[in-house]
Amino acid sequence: MSISNFVKRVSDIMRQDAGVNGDAQRIEQLTWMLFLKIYDDAESEWDLLENDFESIIPEKCRWRNWANTSVNNLTMRKGDELISFVNNELFPTLRNLQLPPNCPKKKSVVKAVFSDIHNYMKEGVQLYDLIALINEFDFSDPNETHAFGQIYETILKKLQSAGNAGEFYTPRALTDFMAQHVQLKPGDCVADFACGTGGFLNSARLVLDPAAAAGTNEDRAVLMRSFFGIEKKSLPYLLCVTNLILNGLDEPNIRHDNALTTNVQEYGEKDKFDVILMNPPYGGSEKPEIQMNFPEQFRSAETADLFMTLIAYRLKKNGRAAVIIPDGFLFGSGAKTEIKKLLFSKFDVHTIVRLPTSVFAPYTSIATNIIFFDNSGTTTETWFYRVDMPEGYKHFSKTKPIKLEHLDEVAQWWDNRSEVQLDGVDKVKKFSVDEIKALDYNLDLCGYPQEQEEILPPKELIAKYQAEREAHERKMDEALAKILEMIGDSNES
Repeated sequence: MSISNFVKRVSDIMRQDAGVNGDAQRIEQLTWMLFLKIYDDAESEWDLLENDFESIIPEKCRWRNWANTSVNNLTMRKGDELISFVNNELFPTLRNLQLPPNCPKKKSVVKAVFSDIHNYMKEGVQLYDLIALINEFDFSDPNETHAFGQIYETILKKLQSAGNAGEFYTPRALTDFMAQHVQLKPGDCVADFACGTGGFLNSARLVLDPAAAAGTNEDRAVLMRSFFGIEKKSLPYLLCVTNLILNGLDEPNIRHDNALTTNVQEYGEKDKFDVILMNPPYGGSEKPEIQMNFPEQFRSAETADLFMTLIAYRLKKNGRAAVIIPDGFLFGSGAKTEIKKLLFSKFDVHTIVRLPTSVFAPYTSIATNIIFFDNSGTTTETWFYRVDMPEGYKHFSKTKPIKLEHLDEVAQWWDNRSEVQLDGVDKVKKFSVDEIKALDYNLDLCGYPQEQEEILPPKELIAKYQAEREAHERKMDEALAKILEMIGDSNES
């Protein structure tokens, strides 16, 4: 079955059901069902590998029993009976699972997943048809798993267009590039404190997996323990867990929580990580009680600012981080400046990659950047690299997204660095920490010389103009300070 055909058939079935409204509900409905199907296939594998394996799910609620649509299965519920079973038996049972002491994560995750998820479908006929369609895939088959990867991407792209839910998805090209350039090595523990659907963790797995696959059983066990995530919202949390189990991480250490609710000064060494990969939510506003979890100089209503501070407190000695940040962080003042001072004085901020504004188009046109830093000492110099649009592209879009190959040039430059100018404008340039301090930590360097004006949604338009005004005011202040300095020198003479 082709991917596009599967997605179309799923949409057609759910459109006939009066209980499902909009893409977000369709995706949530499909995802919890896919989770149970994938989990059931994973249990079949665990049963073969473990002599004493016992499912955490009661027999009547295992997918293989209640959702078996094979021709020879005469006990499959249909119609109103099916809806009644899902609403009155399946969901209550999974939400209220009694977990034994020291329950493995691969079992306890079932209860966590169903703690805040819903069944929207009201028509038993449509629900049966959807179950039958899902059963056409064997997710224990590597070929089908690969196919589901494409289905999964399609689901996530649809999720982006379902209102503000698009914050959960970062283009695969960026997650792969960042994972490939933080010097991942076996034994590293990788964290994402707003992990969404698990894109960064899966990209890190792809980097670490070959060594584990070629190693011992212990190497594989180490890999299984190498990933940690926190996700605040229930749907992306479910997608993340499903994603990681599908890709062979049997015990995904993913928490359904808000990473900003703990006072950062309470974190000790056991709470720190070797590698942090993130695209913090930006544009959001945090309540004062959340801001109180941070030292006064770092308090900000802007979610991305708080996550940058959190990362600084949870990165191990010699740890590495790669984080996507909006343009406003580069030249912002106030708490943003204090956070940048912290980064440059306590960490080695070695590289900032500037990205075209359309990387996240059409869902947002806010310009973004990738900041790479290590906890290996203070910053002495920082490289800025501007990624230009590839030849033949005016901008990226849903149908023409950024691809990993579009970052080949910066990947080739990474280990053999040199400065580059195009048409007299800096594309790649190294700045000393003293130069950055002299700019009062304004990191708006190696920017785009010409950008086409875009019509943005009102909220983004306001944010863009505020950021531009702040940048212009800063430049005017710098110019005024120089003039006053010159006048002072003149008066002294």
